[in-house]
Amino acid sequence: MLQRIQTIWTLLAVLAAVFLYITGQDVAVFGNIPILNIGCIVLVIIGALSIFSFKNRKRQILLNTISIIINALLIGVLAYWLLNLSGGIQFPEKGIEPIFPCIAVICLLIANIFIRKDERLVKSVDRLR
Repeated sequence: MLQRIQTIWTLLAVLAAVFLYITGQDVAVFGNIPILNIGCIVLVIIGALSIFSFKNRKRQILLNTISIIINALLIGVLAYWLLNLSGGIQFPEKGIEPIFPCIAVICLLIANIFIRKDERLVKSVDRLR
């Protein structure tokens, strides 16, 4: 069912990827290769697949885990980018881009908790039949 709580948490993770795509347009980590943009697009696609595969909870958990791994890689790339930026600790130079993958990881972990809780509930009901 689409109206479950894990759908809300997964949607928040997708929104975090969209915000990262919007705010990360000035991020150039490895020259002209748009690693951040490709990662954000992949995260939105995987998140949409996870939201609409609500009947297959194991696939949802797998897709959320893949999203967590991609977000962790994006955190590493953004940390590398922040460490290599020139200048001091001035707010306009140092972006807020690493916040969005961190929020997405937390939301996806909470979504996985609720998906596992639903899975246990379905298994317990099947035992009673």
